[in-house]
Amino acid sequence: MEMSNWKGAAGVCVNEKNEVLLVLQGPPGEEKKWGVPSGGQETGETLQESCEREFLEGTGLRVRAIEELKVKSGTYENAAVSFELHYFRAELIGGEIVLLDGDEWIADVAWKPIAELRELDLAYPDDIPLIESLVNN
Repeated sequence: MEMSNWKGAAGVCVNEKNEVLLVLQGPPGEEKKWGVPSGGQETGETLQESCEREFLEGTGLRVRAIEELKVKSGTYENAAVSFELHYFRAELIGGEIVLLDGDEWIADVAWKPIAELRELDLAYPDDIPLIESLVNN
């Protein structure tokens, strides 16, 4: 069976108050968890462009994907799909938080203090060290 490959981008945006922008999301009807904005790459896009588009679509904020921080890769449970998620440091350049009416995936969008990340119900707790590495000392 041929492997199909999924590629996507995630944006880690930290403000001057050491808060990170998170979305509370999950499939309709299921429990939602917090995570950084992310999504799949569309045809013809660079991963930076995917990151910026996903951020805008999911949160209403415009960001610039500055630098790649890390790549998370692996295969899904059934191993028919491999994935590669590229994390970018995202710099806020405009817009304001918008919650889209009728979006059954995203329940909330909010700035969360990095110091309190370990108390949140995160989709990917292994993202915490990466987010903490962006704290402005």
